[in-house]
Amino acid sequence: MPVSNEDIAEIFESMATLLEMKGDTVFKIRAYQRAARTIGHLSFSLEQAVGEGVDLKKIPDIGKAISEKTQEYLETGRIRAYDELVGELPDGVLTLMTIPGIGPKSAMTISQELGISTIEGIEKAIHDGSLAALPRMGRRTAQNILRHLQTVGAKNGRTPIGPALAVAEETVDTLRAECPFIEQLYPAGSLRRWEETIGDIDLVGVAPEDQQAKVGDVLASLPAIQEVLVHGPKKTSVVLEEGIQVDLRLGDAASFGAMLQYFSGSQQHNIRLRDFANRKGYSLNEYGITNLSTGDASHFPDEESFYGFLGLPYIAPELRLGFNELEVAQANALPNLVTVSDLKGDLHLHSEWSDSRDPIERMVEAAVEQGYHYMALTDHSSGRGIANGLSNERLVEQIGILRDLQSSYPITILCGSEVDIRADGTLDYPDELLAELDVVVASVHSAMGQDSDTMTRRIIRAMEHPSVTIIGHASTRLLSRRQPVEFDIEALLRAARETGTAMEVNSAPERMDLKDTHAHRARELGVPLAINTDSHHYTSLGQRRFGVGIARRAWCESRHILNTLPLDRFLAYIRAPKPHRLEIFDSRDDVPAATPTLPSPLVSP
Repeated sequence: MPVSNEDIAEIFESMATLLEMKGDTVFKIRAYQRAARTIGHLSFSLEQAVGEGVDLKKIPDIGKAISEKTQEYLETGRIRAYDELVGELPDGVLTLMTIPGIGPKSAMTISQELGISTIEGIEKAIHDGSLAALPRMGRRTAQNILRHLQTVGAKNGRTPIGPALAVAEETVDTLRAECPFIEQLYPAGSLRRWEETIGDIDLVGVAPEDQQAKVGDVLASLPAIQEVLVHGPKKTSVVLEEGIQVDLRLGDAASFGAMLQYFSGSQQHNIRLRDFANRKGYSLNEYGITNLSTGDASHFPDEESFYGFLGLPYIAPELRLGFNELEVAQANALPNLVTVSDLKGDLHLHSEWSDSRDPIERMVEAAVEQGYHYMALTDHSSGRGIANGLSNERLVEQIGILRDLQSSYPITILCGSEVDIRADGTLDYPDELLAELDVVVASVHSAMGQDSDTMTRRIIRAMEHPSVTIIGHASTRLLSRRQPVEFDIEALLRAARETGTAMEVNSAPERMDLKDTHAHRARELGVPLAINTDSHHYTSLGQRRFGVGIARRAWCESRHILNTLPLDRFLAYIRAPKPHRLEIFDSRDDVPAATPTLPSPLVSP
């Protein structure tokens, strides 16, 4: 069975945790954390790279020791050093660390002092007071741990970005309405970087100093607040009924750029940026940049001037992974990232004819409201019985209706379908009916338990069909609800390029599929990416920003995205035989030379 980059990253992250429990040096702990982070964000398969004889030490953050342990894991499925670390720990200590609110040191203390090794044991210790009695624990911490167990469980303490962003934006809107004197207020942290999941919601803002306490008062008094953790003039932290923690920090306008940058992270990016600044003779913090020789401090109202002081161009939050963005920035080679306004159409929309709640006309109107030039209606095929999939006869009827509607709307309406890829890789509709469609999104909705080789062959067979335009939500995952299917992503992407098939970046916040690392590799291979919303309601077309966020994390410019093509070029693309579509996509002349742009600090790119 293939070993994924995520598997390797997870074991090194675990080794960092085990070393922290042992009290090992911070340098060694960070080395494993950096390696885990780097491997987790590689766009290519580390296992394949080793098989091809690539020297892993040439990859940033992978030195001799990490390289040797990686090869040991790939060859044997184990790392002896990891097994030895586990053997030195009390039973159950790793289980305790899956509970939000319990870190490495707390887990060791709980295990050693109370002999607890299970989640059930933690709950009992909270109720009988023994957990709160431990040093540096206390009643409030114990109750917070219980709250986490009751709300988000012991999965990983993180919330999918969809509900988290909704909470963040509602909170920001409420604070702005109640405190109109707020000058700036934006989500930061993993939300601003468009991570798939978030831990806490970080809000940073600017308000007059004599009014800052009022903003904290308003946040602490919101009806949805379950608990107030910190309440002060500069910082207020609360826990909402959903179990999500919101941290609000306020500062002054002159230093806002440094504060926004600092709390946007990522941690690894900030560590590397700090080291970069140190080599130039400066130190960084959330207030500004200090000259180490003179002690003089410089302050920055925005992030552009903050990075500029260090001799760097603005680095978009989505790129701040702590991988190679600083080196690329120094070479002035950062991408001009795709934006929401670059999209010219949505190629995956549903109506009440299958499993949407809205009529065709409302979905067309919603596309017009987005400013799109074209759209494709792609109701489900007949194989999706539970989704009221269209029979052959109903699809023919719908095609006729769509063509009749064209004259009534200022948008090109394309006839499409989301067609099931059957277990053997064949498609739901006969070839002659598929050939009548403008856009075919082929997706897996069944037999998801197939092994990697079978699933890979299945999807590639669908790609080879001359009528398939796009592979929809390839991994089929649902964040926090359904694991992705198993497949060889490298083989899929190479086949997509060879067959002239686009890959979808599904913007539905519960899917976000392709994920960023897969989209990154698709871009590298020259695979056209289509950012679609898979909307089942007219209001969902606005969710395109989630797909754009993924594409930006994948370093995509508009030229990498199929549905940024202007209408005439897009129609030429879909009307060309598949072997010739890449010629149109690769030679597009509608995109000017890349010039990095500075987006707003708002969550939306």
